[in-house]
Amino acid sequence: MKRFNQSRWMRGVAGAAMALALGVGTVGYAAAQSNDSAMAPTGMPAVKQAGSIDYVTGGVGLDESHALKAAAPHWPLELLFAGPGSDYLSDVHVNVTGGGGSVFQATADGPYMLVKLPPGDYVVHASYKGEEKTQSIKVGAAHQKASFRWSTQ
Repeated sequence: MKRFNQSRWMRGVAGAAMALALGVGTVGYAAAQSNDSAMAPTGMPAVKQAGSIDYVTGGVGLDESHALKAAAPHWPLELLFAGPGSDYLSDVHVNVTGGGGSVFQATADGPYMLVKLPPGDYVVHASYKGEEKTQSIKVGAAHQKASFRWSTQ
């Protein structure tokens, strides 16, 4: 008789453990199915699109700046915009050309812009207060970074 009660107790414990595991698994599954933005680092600006090109821009606040710096190695192209004394700039108009035409155009909301360009050779045109700077870049397997600096604030 004692053996029967012990066996019944063990089945109850095993059943409770299984129910708990399934419950946790269901919660984990539901969380995994939620919006990707929930998985983004704190302060990360929303991903935008210009045509078929994804990009993110910002970096005005400390959280946003840290989030963009952390995410940058996972993007093919990172752009940085600065003024005199390394002051960060925003409202920089960016036009990326390649293959005989424009492939990406956007205005920076802050000093950082991350762009998902396909592999290829490009020229980045960055314009701030009417002054344009250009840099040639080659997007491939490795992360590329280009900095643009102006003497005007």
